[in-house]
Parts: sequence; C-alpha cells; structure tokens
Amino acid sequence: MSNSTSFELPPLPHYALTPLPSLVPLIPDKLFTLLLPIAAYWILSLFFHWIDTKDYFSQYRLHTPAEVLKRNHVSRYEVVRDVVIQQVIQTVVGTLLGMTEPDDFFGKEEYDIAVWASRIRIAQRSIPRLLSFVGVNSAGVAKSLISSHLTMASVFAGGQYPWLTQTISNAGGEALIAPAFASWEMLAAKALYWYLIPAVQFALAIFVEDTWQYFLHRAMHMNKWLYTTFHSRHHRLYVPYAFGALYNHPFEGFLLDTLGASIAFKVVGMSTRQGMWFFTGSTIKTVDDHCGYALPWDPLQHITSNNAGYHDVHHQSWGIKTNFSQPFFTFWDRFLGTVWTGGDVSARYERSRVAAQRKVAQENPITHSNPSDSIDSQLEPYQNGIEDAKLLSPDLQANVRPCVPVGKAQQQAAGSREQVMEDIEYGGANILAEEAEEEKEAKLAIRRSSRKRSSGSTVQAGSLKGLRERVNGSLHGRSGGVLGLESSQ
Repeated sequence: MSNSTSFELPPLPHYALTPLPSLVPLIPDKLFTLLLPIAAYWILSLFFHWIDTKDYFSQYRLHTPAEVLKRNHVSRYEVVRDVVIQQVIQTVVGTLLGMTEPDDFFGKEEYDIAVWASRIRIAQRSIPRLLSFVGVNSAGVAKSLISSHLTMASVFAGGQYPWLTQTISNAGGEALIAPAFASWEMLAAKALYWYLIPAVQFALAIFVEDTWQYFLHRAMHMNKWLYTTFHSRHHRLYVPYAFGALYNHPFEGFLLDTLGASIAFKVVGMSTRQGMWFFTGSTIKTVDDHCGYALPWDPLQHITSNNAGYHDVHHQSWGIKTNFSQPFFTFWDRFLGTVWTGGDVSARYERSRVAAQRKVAQENPITHSNPSDSIDSQLEPYQNGIEDAKLLSPDLQANVRPCVPVGKAQQQAAGSREQVMEDIEYGGANILAEEAEEEKEAKLAIRRSSRKRSSGSTVQAGSLKGLRERVNGSLHGRSGGVLGLESSQ
C-alpha cells in the first residue's frame, strides 16, 4: 500500500458526461430559451393591459387612460406589429447564437467542485506568509490549537491535513492511501460552484448589458441622425404601456436589446439554462419599466433604482435627454450626471393629466339627455380632474405650479425640448405648442382658483397629493424630492 505523501493534493474524482435532459419534456433547452422570453413578454404585458382595461389599481397609475389615448403618437396596431418584428429578429439571432453553444451535459459537477476545493487548499499555503507580515507566528498558533481545534490548526499551518486520508485504487487495482479534503473545504467549494460563481456571472452580465444599453441609448439621443432615423420611433409613446416596451425601429431593437443581451451572455460564459433565465429576466424588467404603474407590491419596482417612474420621466418631452439607464440599474446616469435633476415633477404630470382629460371631454361631450349618460359620467374616475386643478386652496397652489428648473436642470429641459423638435414627422413643434397652451391654461386656472375658494378643496386636492406620492415613490424619492433630490429652486 503506497504512502499518502506521494500525493501533493487530494486526487480529483473521475466523471462521465451524460446529455442534460430538457427542462421541459419534448422542448429542447435551446428552443425553450427562445420561446420563454417571448412568452414572458406577452403574459406580463397582457396582465397590465387587463388591469388597464378593467381600471384596477388606478390609484397606482402614473398616467390616466385619457393620456394614453391623446398623448401618444402611434397606434396600438403599429406597436404590436413592430414588437412582433423585433421578436422575429430576436429569435433568428438567438438561433444563431445557440448554434455557437455546445450541448449541455451533466456528470462533471463533483469533479468541478473538487477542483475548487483544490484551489482553496492551495490558497491556504499563503496564510503563514501573510500572517508573518503582521508579526503573527502561524506555526505557534497552529501548535496551540492542535489539541482543541484540529481543523483550525491545519488552516494556520498552511493547509496541512496529514490526518485526513482516503483509500483509492489506481489503474492496476492497487489500493493507495491519498489525502482527502476537509469537510469545510468541500462545503466552501460547493457554495462557490452552485451559488457564488453564478451570482457573479449574473451580476457581471447585468453590468455588461446596462453598460451597453446606456451608452448606445445615450448616443441615440445625442446624435441627431441616430435619433430621427431610429430612436424617435420609440419616443412616439409619450405615455408608455407594457406591450410597447419593445416598440422600436427594427435595427435599433437588434442593436440595443438583442445584441446587448447576447454580448453579455457570451462575455460571462453562461450556460444555456443560465441564458434562459437571464434573457427572460431582462425581458420582464423591460416590460415592468414601461408598465405605467407604481405598484407597491411589485418587487421589481424596489429591488433596483430603475423602475417605471424613473423611466417614465425619460419618455416626457421635458425629460427625454435624462434617465438613459436601462434595464436594471442607474449607476451610469448617476456617475455621468444624466439623471433628472429638475426636482418634483408631480405638477407636470397633473397638468398633462388634466389637459388630456379635457381633450377627451371636448371630443366626446356628454349631453345628459338620458339617465345612462349621467350615470356613466359620475362613474368616470377621472371626470373631475379639471375641477380638481381649478379649486385648489391657496396653500396648495404653489405645489401645482410647474417648477421652473434652473442651472443644470434648465439645460436638461431645454435639450429635451430641442430633441422633441427634431421628430418633425411625429410631433415636433406641435407637441411643444400644445404643452405651451396647457401651461397657459394651468396658470389661468390657478389665478381663477385664488378668487374661487372651495370648502371642499382639501378633499379635491387629494388626487394631486396621491399622484405626487405615486410619482415620487416610484422614482425612489426620499423626503419628498423626486429621485432623492430636492427641488432645484
């Protein structure tokens, strides 16, 4: 029987590879990776569309149905058509990407875990030298621990475990005594293999995708040709909704979304199943960022600082050159100074809400000539929006006046409005002219309200207060300031 000293490290186990069974029977994993993000997109989008049409959770809406109807410059048919086109492109690219990936096997897990345990054993050899730099005699520490904490003594001795052995057989069937791993080394190796490494891979993939999308997205806004040729199409949705999340020019959709996620997948070396969850998670996050709701029980609204309220500012004419980050975190916006700095935006939202409701009322006047019309008008949840804005008490009027940004915020607003002008075919000057008229009417309403006090103004002002809380809350504001920033004034 051979002596264990002939082995420097515990020997690695043998393994045999076996094809990995499909996660879903009869559907290969590579095909399921293509189908799952598309299914997730439409299931989640249809859920939000359902609560839209049923008017559920209206207290958490960032925009009213009237705004969706009157402020957007693209039909729902065009949105669905372009999303389907992008998903076809996404499927083709995903198929090609899958052809570059090897088939998945299992059976090597114990071997890979043992490799990490070997690395942990080798890393322990540096402990005596590291401790010597701070004046600690590791040999003396190990000697003092050997009787009470044998494993700890072996660690301080530089990974020397002479008391841990195992019996193995060589190719000739001869029994050999070989060193073995400590239980803590195997536990740490399993934690690394099953949890830490995948977590690092997903974190790195998120960083790569966020970085790719931030700089390309920002370039689409900074370059006039890129914006007017490609990206302006997405911004015809001034009031985003869930199934419009991937409404883009086909080339932009390929470059920004499909290619960005594919590069992240390749850079971090994900497996097919890891890619399945990464692509699906990215899709769900993108839909949630465009859903138009600040739902307090939606975890995606709170896990990251990038949410529906944050991205909604980017879709407004006054914030279009801010809040470029997507789909996960906002670190690039904050690091490079492109986060919205204009303070509380609830007054701007209220103005747009009232103006949109007025347009609907003008196009669909209710004559009250029959009882059913009168009943419907009373049940309309946004029917009193105009009066709510007119009859505010004087102490709330300051909150209604749109905040005039100064300094950097003024530059952001000016740049955003200049970009809106560039999309001549769908909006341009007409959009800004409409907003100027809305601003004028809002100021007139405030002047009239100063001469028309209402005893019920506190109750009527509740809708504005609720709107402010939804917008500020969904933007991760703190102490009343949107995005955690106080007003610039």
